[in-house]
Amino acid sequence: MIFKHDVIIVGAGLAGLRAAMEVAGAADTALLSKVYPTRSHSGAAQGGIAAALGNEEEDFWEWHMYDTIKGGDYVADQDVAEILAKDAPRAVYELEHMGVPFNRTPEGKIAQRAFGGHTRGFGKAPVKRACYAADRSGRVILDTLYFEGVRKGLKIYPEFHMLDLVMKDNRVVGLVAYELATGEVHFFHCRAVLLATGGYGKVFKTTSNAFASTGDGVFLAYRAGIPLEDMEFVQFHPTGIYGLGVLISEAARGEGGILRNHQGERFMERYAPTIKDLAARDVVSRAIATEILEGRGINGRDYVHLDLTHLGEKKLAEKLSDITSFVKIYLGIDAATELIPVAPTCHYMMGGIQAGSHGRVLDTEQNPIPGLYAAGECSCLSLHGANRLGCNSLLDLVVFGRRAGTSILQDLKHLSWDDPPAHPMKEVQDRIRSLKERKSGEKHGRIRSAMQETMTRNCSIFRTEQSLSQALAEVRALKQQAGRVAIDNLGTRFNTDLLEALELEYLLGLAETIVVSALGRKESRGAHFRDDYPERNDDDYLKHTLVQRTDDGPQVSTKPVTITIYPPKPRTY
Repeated sequence: MIFKHDVIIVGAGLAGLRAAMEVAGAADTALLSKVYPTRSHSGAAQGGIAAALGNEEEDFWEWHMYDTIKGGDYVADQDVAEILAKDAPRAVYELEHMGVPFNRTPEGKIAQRAFGGHTRGFGKAPVKRACYAADRSGRVILDTLYFEGVRKGLKIYPEFHMLDLVMKDNRVVGLVAYELATGEVHFFHCRAVLLATGGYGKVFKTTSNAFASTGDGVFLAYRAGIPLEDMEFVQFHPTGIYGLGVLISEAARGEGGILRNHQGERFMERYAPTIKDLAARDVVSRAIATEILEGRGINGRDYVHLDLTHLGEKKLAEKLSDITSFVKIYLGIDAATELIPVAPTCHYMMGGIQAGSHGRVLDTEQNPIPGLYAAGECSCLSLHGANRLGCNSLLDLVVFGRRAGTSILQDLKHLSWDDPPAHPMKEVQDRIRSLKERKSGEKHGRIRSAMQETMTRNCSIFRTEQSLSQALAEVRALKQQAGRVAIDNLGTRFNTDLLEALELEYLLGLAETIVVSALGRKESRGAHFRDDYPERNDDDYLKHTLVQRTDDGPQVSTKPVTITIYPPKPRTY
């Protein structure tokens, strides 16, 4: 079947929904979501959304901008960080007016709490900048924006999985999607596509990401020849529930939680003496990994403890109820009286589709590709640089989702309808038919597990030339095996066997781009730490990495970092 809309937004998280609010009603707009919209991964965000409101402590947007740049280890583009910090108060008050139920101070203002890397007066001490709704901030913002989209008459296609981005003469003419409920393949003809498909944490074995976070939009853009930016920068959140990766929000440490090693020592005092447990995420994750490697994990094992026992039952119930519930459900632990076993978990991708600050996707010459936009975690504006600060993610989604929406509305005035190529669905249909007709072959689950194992072992918190080379060789061998995958389920309704086989191509392709980008950056910066190059090297690597698909494999190049106000200097906490 062929559908026709002016604008197609792919992804129903906060970036896609906030963009839709700008376009719906003014143009024929449809939203495709791989999952039911309110199951989008934005709903899993716990801690809050950053804005220098100054409701509980003095704060200024300049401090927020500086912290974002410093947190990104000076490879964040400073003009983009300035847009974020300046627009943050407006964005939060807008959400408040829509009905987001933020926690309140006794005076009735939006309550704020401390979060990692957010500081007072250029790094002096933690500052309360995170606006929050208990520990379910993403959930309530997602529900609010979804209601607003429905109210505006947004056409929603739930459980439609994008399988191809259709380009013609270097411009977008539509996309191909698979309907999970029926097994049908559809073509969506449009004038503009916004990719808001989220991250790809499922490249790694242990992750806080949802099962749907397989990088669909990022890989399909890459396969279409669009450059990806800064793919080597992968964030490992310090506190995932040990063995599961389910997130224990930074809000727990923002409310006073303490990390302890086997001796019961508050070890972050040695790694970040000024702001301790609230240092930037890459700093805390490396500290935990170092404690474990040096034998100070709990009982010599590969985790440490998060101590919330001193916060008391009342505070835990009021401000961290979801977290204490998770711990009770998954571990049988009462956080008010027992220590929580935690270890770093793959959480966020700083890299993604190269895009400008208005959401327009850029080609190799830094020119906008007509009709194509990206926002949210799938995009790379280089806002977060080498490491994202907590609470800047939800802010990124609503600030730059809105900007992408306004750009689409502006550009529609001169975006014409182009005829699609003949048989735009044929390639996808052939791929599905081939998988179903193959009588025997490799199992996608085994290949996916092998990829996750090698990426976790060789390309995570600590990296070397040898480990990265090993990862690259193994990923490329697995790509060869993936071409021989066979599936067991030949049905048409909600065939997850088929979907996971299709997703495997995305995950392996993105794993390869992460590794080749990491091999090219022979320094340590933010979340990218090379044991063989342990120092930051601004002379040679104060630049962005670009990776583009070619017939000979990924081609790596670079582009400069935009520096406006804050010159790079040593990054200490």
